Amino acid sequence: MPLRCVYTDLDGTLLGAGGSLLRDGDGAFTLLGARALEACHRAGVEVVLKSGRRKAQVMEGARLIGQSAFIYEVGSGMVIDGEETFLTGAYTAPPDAGRTPHDLIEETGAPALLLERLDLELHSPWHVGRFVSHLFRGRADVGEAAALLEAEGIAGLRLVDNGALADGRRAYHLIPSTASKAAAVELHMRARGYARGECIAVGDSAEDLGVAAVVGRFYLVANAPAGLEAGLADVTRTEAGHGEGFYEAVVQSLVG
Repeated sequence: MPLRCVYTDLDGTLLGAGGSLLRDGDGAFTLLGARALEACHRAGVEVVLKSGRRKAQVMEGARLIGQSAFIYEVGSGMVIDGEETFLTGAYTAPPDAGRTPHDLIEETGAPALLLERLDLELHSPWHVGRFVSHLFRGRADVGEAAALLEAEGIAGLRLVDNGALADGRRAYHLIPSTASKAAAVELHMRARGYARGECIAVGDSAEDLGVAAVVGRFYLVANAPAGLEAGLADVTRTEAGHGEGFYEAVVQSLVG
């Protein structure tokens, strides 16, 4: 089947040092990520950004690469051609409630609980202005977080490890259990009428890797944690990291 869509993470995947499209993981200048985007454009392949970033940030990134669909806050929300869909389940507030999913999650006490009991802190300043997820940084066990939430009777939420930060710590999102990058990708595929074999995804984290279950092939960039893909079929690790790894994934898929 010809390639029709590429789903890609931003930080640690398409973007290099400092969150730049034109830098590799070490900060050296590279055009390979941009060239891969150009190759997709020439082949008529849609590129959908899937990120933990806020809506405004991902929307701007999509605009800069000329795409009309994007997934934000780890799959909590998705926009296709201006139409927005939320995957927030029980944490979806009525439009006239004056409260956001972020507010509803706050009211459960879950963010305060995780900050108190785990090696986490707010991922300042990027935790501000979020519509759904609560954003932390640190070194936490998501299994321990799930046990804490269950013990306190807090249902319908999960802590997501969304990848490494420059200082060696990791970024974590507290989101509704109904939200995930995989669920958002699958919803986008249905809306566009894409078959599984017509789509690939690229990422660097365990949350990204969940998308492997719904696309034809998943590519882990070389800078992803070692062994993350162990035992999984249809998953390829690229030789290069960041945007250069994204380039590998795109070129192999277009040629193949």
